[in-house]
Amino acid sequence: MPVLKPKLYYVYDPMCSWCWGYKPVWNQIKQAVTDDVEIIYVLGGLAPDTDEPMPEMMQAQIASHWKKIENFLGSKFNYEFWTDNTPRRATYPACRAIVAARAQDAEQAMLDAIQVAYYTQAKNPSDNSVLVALAKNIGLDIPQFETDLLALKTHQALLTEIRFARSIGGSSFPSLFVVREGKQVEIPVDYKDAEVTIELIRSVI
Repeated sequence: MPVLKPKLYYVYDPMCSWCWGYKPVWNQIKQAVTDDVEIIYVLGGLAPDTDEPMPEMMQAQIASHWKKIENFLGSKFNYEFWTDNTPRRATYPACRAIVAARAQDAEQAMLDAIQVAYYTQAKNPSDNSVLVALAKNIGLDIPQFETDLLALKTHQALLTEIRFARSIGGSSFPSLFVVREGKQVEIPVDYKDAEVTIELIRSVI
């Protein structure tokens, strides 16, 4: 009987700016531990659906978070997003796009596409039209993607995933959890040093 690998849950949101800042370090961690654990991406669902434009105060607050991450981690952000779009506090559409892309084995490609479009090209992933264009760019089956993006089952799958994220303690993003032989350990996120996290994961497993 094959030995089951420990699971490493990565709880995230495709429109979470700290997840974008963490990306280079997370990629190093992933590469280092991929043979030792089963890496499972879990959508945390940062902000539910809304058609309301984001209040200016909130826009300024989020832009200031971007600046903080830029100064702390050196991540690049395109601030034209705030003038080129009507921002909405809604990340569920982007989350559903991840679920729809996952059905075509393209979760990673879609996540990368959303983050690059949002943070470097000032495109708005709260808009389904942007998400469909990104799906096209990464070569997905577009009729299938469009159907899945808008399907009730996709939204229900997202809500189930969000509940699971909360049940393991993933209420901030990014969060990391190792589950081994039924025991769960939260791994603190070090935004700058991949080695610290890699050693912690190895000590737990």
